[in-house]
Amino acid sequence: MKLPDERRTMPRLTLAEAETLATAALAAAGANPAMAALTARALVAGEAEGQGGHGLSRVPQYAAFLANGRADGAAVPAVVAERGGAALIDARHGLAYPALDLAVREAAVRARAHGVACLGITNSNHAGTMGLPVAALARQGFVALAFTNSPAAMPVPGGRRPLMGTNPVAAAFPRQNAAPLVIDMALSEVARGKIMLASKAGKKIPLGWALDADGNPTTDPDAALSGAMLAMGGSKGALLALVVELLCCALTGAAFGFEADSFFTTEGNRPRLGHTLLAIDPGALAGEASFAERIEFLLAAMQGDPGVRLPGSRRAGLAAHAATEGLEVPEALLAQLHTLAQQAAPMA
Repeated sequence: MKLPDERRTMPRLTLAEAETLATAALAAAGANPAMAALTARALVAGEAEGQGGHGLSRVPQYAAFLANGRADGAAVPAVVAERGGAALIDARHGLAYPALDLAVREAAVRARAHGVACLGITNSNHAGTMGLPVAALARQGFVALAFTNSPAAMPVPGGRRPLMGTNPVAAAFPRQNAAPLVIDMALSEVARGKIMLASKAGKKIPLGWALDADGNPTTDPDAALSGAMLAMGGSKGALLALVVELLCCALTGAAFGFEADSFFTTEGNRPRLGHTLLAIDPGALAGEASFAERIEFLLAAMQGDPGVRLPGSRRAGLAAHAATEGLEVPEALLAQLHTLAQQAAPMA
């Protein structure tokens, strides 16, 4: 006897099981071992933090990108230009996470040596969990900021044609006796992944999230996906997205959002997206002790106001819960992951 929908429980995987399955699925699609493992780790971490739009649901999409040539599974990122604390990494058209992993390692070394580091990444792909690389740097004692562009989704102020991506921004600040403070947000009113999930679920979206292809406000997620996202804060948010576009592309030589084909179809060009990662050693400025005192003083003042929740605390709580209780995975997605994992890897 089948249970009513509201009483059914979804299959559950431990984080290790989810990572193993995602790694196998990506490897079967053609990703080299490092690319498959690093991408799976990032997607499972995103899923654990409640970012379903940037979690396991991306595995089939990435597998299709690998199969269709939108991503090169054999790519190994490398530093191709450097001077002092600055370096450029070429992702070589692979999935983004190996290049981001290299950028974190390079940023830590260069920030320790120079006080500050700027790492640019070019010829990359979708990167939906930018809070992860900055958190990794913050755990090593650095203040970190990360930016990425994405295929065109938002118009510039006064326009209707999508020219810029939702262009997420992330920042992380180390703390002495607590997990880093992490801020991670897209510059659209909502992350585009939420509209993807609404489309798959057949649900409407609130007014104010997006425009249809004719520039009209819409509650239809499919119309939104073929139209344009709205920037948070109106023109101010759109201008911030422009700043990110320039940081990620003009500095790195990467493609602007309007040059990359949509990620909502598995076929298309290699997106050649850009990411920029900054790392700052607090010891190079007022000093580690002063930084630690100042940040805790501010956070204490914030938490003295009833109802205030520190940025990232909800995600941290979800991740802690997932570490002990595992992840709920929809049956259809779980079946898809198993099917992908069992496929033979394409011949080189």
